[in-house]
Amino acid sequence: MADRSVQGGDIQGGDGIRTFPFPVELSVGGVGMQVGPMGTGRTWHADAPLERVHRIDFHVVMLFGEGPVRHMVDFTEYEATAGDLLWIRPGQVHRFSRTSEYRGTVLTMQPGFLPRATVEVTGLYRYDLPPLLRPDAPQRAALRAALGQLRREYEDTTTLPLSLHTDVLRHTLTAFLLRLAHLATTSAEAVRRQSDSTFTLFRDAVEKDFATNHSVSAYADALGYSRRTLVRAVRAATGETPKAFIDKRVILEAKRLLAHTDLPIGRVGAAVGFPDAANFSKFFHQHTDQTPAAFRAELR
Repeated sequence: MADRSVQGGDIQGGDGIRTFPFPVELSVGGVGMQVGPMGTGRTWHADAPLERVHRIDFHVVMLFGEGPVRHMVDFTEYEATAGDLLWIRPGQVHRFSRTSEYRGTVLTMQPGFLPRATVEVTGLYRYDLPPLLRPDAPQRAALRAALGQLRREYEDTTTLPLSLHTDVLRHTLTAFLLRLAHLATTSAEAVRRQSDSTFTLFRDAVEKDFATNHSVSAYADALGYSRRTLVRAVRAATGETPKAFIDKRVILEAKRLLAHTDLPIGRVGAAVGFPDAANFSKFFHQHTDQTPAAFRAELR
């Protein structure tokens, strides 16, 4: 965020969400990055209140000194607290909460400021990685130290010629981004491992209890997860909701019983958790576009 507003240069996106460019003229020495304290009275552009949904064409990394702070990125609300980092990449839609709530250090950088090899190794365009990062104490200390060194180099415009100053900034920025990229990658892997574990437990629980339990909330409570955590894990593993996963398992068992037994349809329904035959027939038809009787007749 810049202390003064940038005049001109904003782009109106096809979806009506404005995109604002990196304010080169506000950076020390005109280099393609800025680093400094977060605070009030900052904006990308005179006509761009940060509380409105907008895009930027540069990277923003915020290391929070206080919290909690809520920040929307690509229509997901993230809550950051002291010690957390938020990494917003070019083109992502985002919106600030009240800017008075933001305390800490903010780094902004143009995509072209670093060489291509550095861009690739630091994963600057890994949009699959989470924006919100929660380093542990040693990681946080290392990131703060690296960011502090970067800020000191950025503000020191007297001891080196501009060309060397810029080279030092690139190297120092790269060191910080390598740490940040490692944190982002390992955080994503940890989330995936947690999701895999959560899904496995859910899948096993459904296999055990689908005939009597069709409730997502009941499974979440039994497994000790929030409903939201369960939804994220099942979506990550299967691309569908927990309810859809449960319903598919119920339908599969119903089809097996209809195809391979002579149980009356009411008994089949009861065997998969529907004591009322009419409710079972309605459920089966919703998911197969056939009645149970028509499905059985088709196979015989």
